[in-house]
Amino acid sequence: MTTDHYLSAGAPGAGPAALPRGFLSAGALLARGALLAPLSGVTDLHMRRIARRLGATATVSEMVAAEDFARGTEEARLRAEGEGVLPHVVQLAGCDPHWMAEGARLAEANGADVIDVNMGCPAKAVTGGQAGSALMRDLDHAERLLAAVRGAVAVPVTVKMRLGWDDATRNAPDLARRAERLGYAAVTVHGRTRQQFYTGRADWAAIRAVAQAVAIPVVANGDIAGLDDARACLAASGADAVMIGRAAVGRPWLVAAVAAGLSNETVAEPDAAAKADLAAEHYEGLLALYGARMGVRHARKHLAAYADHAGGLDRDERTRLVTTTDPDEAARLLRRAFETPAARSAGQAARPETQAA
Repeated sequence: MTTDHYLSAGAPGAGPAALPRGFLSAGALLARGALLAPLSGVTDLHMRRIARRLGATATVSEMVAAEDFARGTEEARLRAEGEGVLPHVVQLAGCDPHWMAEGARLAEANGADVIDVNMGCPAKAVTGGQAGSALMRDLDHAERLLAAVRGAVAVPVTVKMRLGWDDATRNAPDLARRAERLGYAAVTVHGRTRQQFYTGRADWAAIRAVAQAVAIPVVANGDIAGLDDARACLAASGADAVMIGRAAVGRPWLVAAVAAGLSNETVAEPDAAAKADLAAEHYEGLLALYGARMGVRHARKHLAAYADHAGGLDRDERTRLVTTTDPDEAARLLRRAFETPAARSAGQAARPETQAA
């Protein structure tokens, strides 16, 4: 594998490197990095800001429908927002080369440093429109789409895929070779087929066929929940870096810890108070981005994940946290979730009426 990588890792824990626009064409270090994966409806601007600031090698926007984005849809615009995130990586999805190219042009014009093409999403709503991992059923069409995006922009382009549509058509190495011939800077492979969705375990060893097929960097994705998983994944797959998705929901600091560990460095895990501050920052950012009414709705999955990892709420409190439409109540319960048992006991002792309630 080559070490001529396309993203800058910066120093783990040191926050984003101050890279000039256009720097990401070649020569920057990604080896043994850890990236925050694109998760539709999850990796919003503020989650990406937090993860990158803490030391994630890079973050990727949630999936953006290219045609909607090119047509100016507000939701697509918000999904593609990247202010304060460097490098700013926008993932586009679609099945029409024209609209994918138009979306890529607009993303570049709006400050994207890298365009990532989604050929891995397994959701029926996406594959039913012949986008996402459905593109792996017709590699000639997938190649036309990749060519359209590559020809539309000057910034680096990458592609994220699965092993294939099903076990009978594990064609990720072929798709990766086509992307490499077109000038793609890297490929990411989730170690499952589309038909597996998220069942079973990701097959990290199967990603090795892609790593052996191309000279560009390969990023491995799927079931990486910590540093031990990341090391095992890299050993099995022969990939250059890992991408962490679901395990980082409610723990945006996780990606930085893995990135540091892979570089034989350490980043101290935030204490409970710091985690509470980060969770509150994320929540308040969503309210600012979407407005209070929509922001509360967008935040619910994050609130639930933060609360579950913090472990400080009882069942009724957790239910109130994820159902309330009052931002102040949500913020109060979110902070309460991170209180230590000792602090909670002291607070309850000082408020006997709360215990009685």
